[in-house]
This record gives sequence, C-alpha cells and structure tokens, in this order.
Amino acid sequence: MGLQQTMKALADPIRREILDLLKSGRMSAGDIASHFDVTNASISRHLSVLKEADLIWNVREGKFIYYELNTSVLEEVLWWISDLKGE
Repeated sequence: MGLQQTMKALADPIRREILDLLKSGRMSAGDIASHFDVTNASISRHLSVLKEADLIWNVREGKFIYYELNTSVLEEVLWWISDLKGE
C-alpha cells in the first residue's frame, strides 16, 4: 500500500494505540477491544483500516483471528521520516 494510506491509518489515536498494544505480541480482536471504551464494530473497522494499510495482518486459528504488527511497513515509514530529516 501507499504511504498516504499508511499515514492516514496512523492519524487516528485509537489505531495508534492498537499498534502500541500489538507491540507486545499478537492479540485477538476481543482482547484488543477490551482495552477501549468503543463498540466492537468500531474496533473491527479500525482493524480493517490498519489491515488495508498493511500495518497489521491476521492469522486465523480455529474460531479466533489473531492480529500482529507488520513491522516491514513500519520500517518503511521510519525510513521515509529519517530521509526527510536528511539523516
């Protein structure tokens, strides 16, 4: 996905907090939702936006779907930011 879509996904504070939660390892949607005071449908939409931006991916295991960080896209964003700074 493009940088513009990635940056748009990162613009939302709930999505940034979801990424922060996933730093410690994969989580189910229910585990993620338990950290927020919003509906499950809202969390599902946030997860979809993050997935469409390739910031996360999911793995199905039985009845559960687990979400994980896609660190390669985050590395690209960090590279782009450091390139802007001229480092």
